[in-house]
Amino acid sequence: MLNQVLVTENIKSALADFFSQHSFTGIFLLVDEHTEKHCLPVIQDVLPEHWLFCIKPGESYKTLATCEQIWGAMTQAGLDRKALMINLGGGVIGDMGGFCASTYKRGISFINIPTTLLSQVDASVGGKLGVDFKGFKNHIGVFTDPLKVFIDAQFLKTLPERELRSGFAEVIKHGLIFDQTYFDDIKQKGLNRSDWSKVIEASVEIKSAVVDKDPKESGLRKILNFGHTIGHGIETTFLDSEKHLLHGEAIAVGMIMEAYLSTKTCGLSESSLSELSDFLIDVYNPIPIDQDQFEPILENIMQDKKNEGKSIRITEEGLDMGDMKITGETQGHDNMFIITNEFYSGDRFGVPITDALPLAIVTHNPTLNFPAIANAYVKLDNYKKLGEGIKNVVKRMERKVKENSRES
Repeated sequence: MLNQVLVTENIKSALADFFSQHSFTGIFLLVDEHTEKHCLPVIQDVLPEHWLFCIKPGESYKTLATCEQIWGAMTQAGLDRKALMINLGGGVIGDMGGFCASTYKRGISFINIPTTLLSQVDASVGGKLGVDFKGFKNHIGVFTDPLKVFIDAQFLKTLPERELRSGFAEVIKHGLIFDQTYFDDIKQKGLNRSDWSKVIEASVEIKSAVVDKDPKESGLRKILNFGHTIGHGIETTFLDSEKHLLHGEAIAVGMIMEAYLSTKTCGLSESSLSELSDFLIDVYNPIPIDQDQFEPILENIMQDKKNEGKSIRITEEGLDMGDMKITGETQGHDNMFIITNEFYSGDRFGVPITDALPLAIVTHNPTLNFPAIANAYVKLDNYKKLGEGIKNVVKRMERKVKENSRES
């Protein structure tokens, strides 16, 4: 995976080398209004002759309707299966452009040039492509790796601070799930840093190490979903509202909420929860979430693509065996086992209750203060319990935000 990703401080030279070694029957460049203005001029003079197609920026345009426009332009350009698509932009451009390339005439090659921190440290690795559908995040998509990814931190200079902060959530996540030293550095320096190339390289290496072992997310790769099950539910709920959240802002809240659930199901300590949540609240100052929004959030969580059957799948932090017991095989992954818990009772949607329901797949990393990540199966009979967890976390966040306001 790392061979596909090039982190460079001279993207013009890197692209020139690439095109000197590859030939294509046509080149289609996808941009949005922002990257056409701020990023395209950086590489314009080293690009071969190409067709340019510009879309409106933002998650609300990551739809099949926009894909139809892109496919239409590709068809009008007469691209064949030996053509190349270049995706110049953030996560929306990379996800949707790669999806369009992978499905056009059953697939053409594409390269990504991510221009946001979020897309550079997260979307650039792993081959996940797709679009939103009827308001549900990444509901339709495929796994396909780009031919190459070119990352240059100079594009971060074009970002508003809010966009940079949004991408920082994925950086924080990588530290939490994989590398304590990295997390400590992230906490110490925060967003006030000049070594973004090193940060990007570290995050790319972490994600690549996970994806290489589990490219189709059958086990270990699920640790990368920490914060995303609840986070995507929140992001979808506020997508068309005045409180519209960027992806990283929603994932930050999701990490706090899933860490809280970890204290209830996986034994994450209160001190670890406080360390994690206080840091995220300091960075993101989360918006207030009204109680009447819990139900829509929960309904959107139910549509998360990681769910299986009638189970919600949430990646959680921490491990304390307590009343839990080892019941399964390692499923082919080092230091991984299945634990179950028999406390579940009740039934909201008529789901049969078994004696021992799968609670979590846990991976150990003894170097972390947050000693393990668990991918939890939260059954629908715990739907109300999940709602209570969200309510409690909202109260916790509100208290912390008020404390920060008083201190400032």
